[in-house]
Amino acid sequence: MTRTPTPTDARVPTPVTAPPGAWEELVRAALLGTDRRTPPGCAPGAHAPTALLDAAAAETVRRRAGLRPAPAGRRPEPAPEDRRPPLPAAAARRLTTLLTDRPGAAGGGRRGTAPDLMELLPQWLAAANAHGFAPPPETLPALLDAARGRTDLRPAALAFAGPRGLWLARLNPDWRFALRATPGGGTALPGPEAAEQVRRLWEEGLFAERVALLAALRSRDPAGARALLASTWPTERAEDRLMFLDSLRSGLEPADEPFLEAALSDRSRNVRATAAELLSALPDSALAARMAARAVTCVFLDRTLEPPAIAVEAPHECDPGMERDGVVARPPSGRGARSWWLGQLVEAAPLAAWTSRFGGRSAEEIVALPVTDDWQGDLHAAWCRAAVRQRDGTWARALLGAPTAPEAGGPGAVSLAERAKLLGTLGPDERAAWVAGFIATHGLSEAFQLLGMCTVPWAPPLGRAVVDALDIARDAGSYPWSFSGVMGLAERCLDPSEAGRLDGLLAIPDESEDAAPGAGGYWAEAFQRLVTTLRLRAAMAEELRAG
Repeated sequence: MTRTPTPTDARVPTPVTAPPGAWEELVRAALLGTDRRTPPGCAPGAHAPTALLDAAAAETVRRRAGLRPAPAGRRPEPAPEDRRPPLPAAAARRLTTLLTDRPGAAGGGRRGTAPDLMELLPQWLAAANAHGFAPPPETLPALLDAARGRTDLRPAALAFAGPRGLWLARLNPDWRFALRATPGGGTALPGPEAAEQVRRLWEEGLFAERVALLAALRSRDPAGARALLASTWPTERAEDRLMFLDSLRSGLEPADEPFLEAALSDRSRNVRATAAELLSALPDSALAARMAARAVTCVFLDRTLEPPAIAVEAPHECDPGMERDGVVARPPSGRGARSWWLGQLVEAAPLAAWTSRFGGRSAEEIVALPVTDDWQGDLHAAWCRAAVRQRDGTWARALLGAPTAPEAGGPGAVSLAERAKLLGTLGPDERAAWVAGFIATHGLSEAFQLLGMCTVPWAPPLGRAVVDALDIARDAGSYPWSFSGVMGLAERCLDPSEAGRLDGLLAIPDESEDAAPGAGGYWAEAFQRLVTTLRLRAAMAEELRAG
């Protein structure tokens, strides 16, 4: 008995199988659309899309069925054991929150009162590493993702991730940065007895691995790192030589001088300049002596003046000897050649040379001397760079001057950046005291860069100076976002014990007639966020101590 076709049967297209080798054509038809390109083995018309899917399904089965079984891949090695103690339970939950929460801004661009958790993650990692804890294994993917997106997190995040983090990074190309940051592609630095393993990694490793190896070896065996670098130095590319040479900054010592002196004859101008900079940081080097001999002929005390003043006769040319010693002959645009050469000579000369040059005067007395013919800015700026390069706290103090001086720039510093660099040569307590005095005298408008040089948490005098200055700015009716950078620093750097002292700032103050509209509410919100963040930081520290 023959079945009568139904209307439904009439709408079902005949199954279609694409001819062999038609996969690429099916893909093109799918991308362009069946109304523009008829699939292979299919009839044009309204049923073409369905026919295309049928043909693709059949071709997929055919392609899979045609694959020959391959040998199973090698199973990964088991994850190494992490012998560090596990995080306390509360700290583990806190880590998960820090890695996953993304607090959004409040309406109208306002941050609201919620702490910025991602900004607290670096501080949390530093504290966890100080306690020597190991992370929960399930948090490692999120931890590596966070480090991938923020290079500033990587050192602390990778130290916290430990051996299991490096093991996991080998399994995901997105986390290869972790292997590049570790000598040997995620393995520990070979021990002193594995000299051949070190040499093989140096000669055959990727560039990033070689840089990491050299830096790690430099911290353990400076002479060995220097010998390793010298063994392949002539064959390295100029850009690689520059990066390798930069690794000698760590642990720079007089024994590096012969290698650096030879690098002054390098083919690359940048390599020569870096070698000269490193040699000038060694006050007893031959280059420092040559630079001092040149510099003191350009700067002298003119006793014919009353009072005596420093006179300057800048170089009239840049001779080949100066160029070999790292002096760049061509000045930048807008800079005079003679002042450019003078600055390079002075900043490379040992600062001790100026004491004898100026009759035994101290650094403070030398900086206080007047300078003729508008050379003071150039001369003092060069001395600032020399003090930073030679890590000379005595000259840094003289150039900084008293923080309460009317001139915010001090007697020698010519810019905020110079002041910040000079502060870096002082001890943490002295640095904090100087910045506190600066803020008390000059306010916060120029203090952001200086605050960034202070250790965390801020010393109590510095913390009080910052809070008092913020309170003064609030009373003046200014908008708080003018101080958002300082407020953000305060959230991360104030000692959490200061939270209770800030409770009096949480109320919305009465606004004066000349205050910015709504400023009081914004300030109350900003101080509320500050207090909430400080208390959160205190809780984080307590959770880590609980272990």
